[in-house]
Amino acid sequence: MKSISDLTDFYYNTLYPTIESLEEQRKALANRAWRMFAAMALLAVAGIFLRWYYFHAFDALSSMFVIAGAIIAAWRYRHMIQDYRLEFKMRVMKPLVEAIDSTLHYMPAASVSQTLFERSGLFQGHIDRFEGNDLIQGSIASVNLQFSDLHVESLTTDAKGNSHRTTIFQGLYIVAEFNKHFKSQTILLPDNAEKIFGSVLGNWLQSKHFGRDPLIILDNTAFEKAFVVYGNDPIESRYILTHTMMERLLNFKQKVAHPVSISFVDANIHIAIAYNKDLFEPTVFQSLLKYDNTMSYIRALSLAVGIVEELKLNERLWSKL
Repeated sequence: MKSISDLTDFYYNTLYPTIESLEEQRKALANRAWRMFAAMALLAVAGIFLRWYYFHAFDALSSMFVIAGAIIAAWRYRHMIQDYRLEFKMRVMKPLVEAIDSTLHYMPAASVSQTLFERSGLFQGHIDRFEGNDLIQGSIASVNLQFSDLHVESLTTDAKGNSHRTTIFQGLYIVAEFNKHFKSQTILLPDNAEKIFGSVLGNWLQSKHFGRDPLIILDNTAFEKAFVVYGNDPIESRYILTHTMMERLLNFKQKVAHPVSISFVDANIHIAIAYNKDLFEPTVFQSLLKYDNTMSYIRALSLAVGIVEELKLNERLWSKL
């Protein structure tokens, strides 16, 4: 696999002319978007003013002008940037992915399936909205791998009967072959309880597991502080989470610097990184030529593909059953 340095060179040496032409398109698009937002805002203000002028009222109907303006603006903006988004993904992201490894396939409109997401056991709650894009899949060092952006939500209702959408997960979701078929499932979640309440109370709360499999205690203090582990077969979980594997997972978590959830289910490792944004979208109101924007795409791709080497998933430690 190419290094970040190699990908950066490819980005600037090969893709830069394309990016420059897209930058001109982006500038024109940003100007159109700002004008559209301004027009929607003026219409909303005009509606509120007329409501006040004729009826001396600022009420729910007045608020509707603002809400309607925001909805129309969002719909128009999404429609406005469609061609630009697709062109960026096909002319920049696709060649960049193929430069990492020729076996990787990039499908901007596809995603990791809801079936795989649910099978991971990482997230609880009923899914009412499952969306994703930028699916990348292929084989790295003979390890099957796929990842994409996902945005998963549930619909909740409060005591007053008002419905609210709650984000279950948003970020980068990775599924990779682990070369062993697990008879059980092992779940690793961020250890927020111990971080907030301390080790004693935190461990007590974790032991309640709230509908999850029993808590599994491991003999790695640093790992215990980073993850809380649940599983329905402690022997197999400890068989998977060797000292070496725990160290690799800790190193990976530190490199990511975002909440990470991991599960070992069937013959796969699932990794959910909560970035709370789409990673592979082109910027509209910032320059495509900005170095930080360039590196965000490259780092995200390198991170996802790099887990094969990072976690040594290509090492044939076990035979599949």
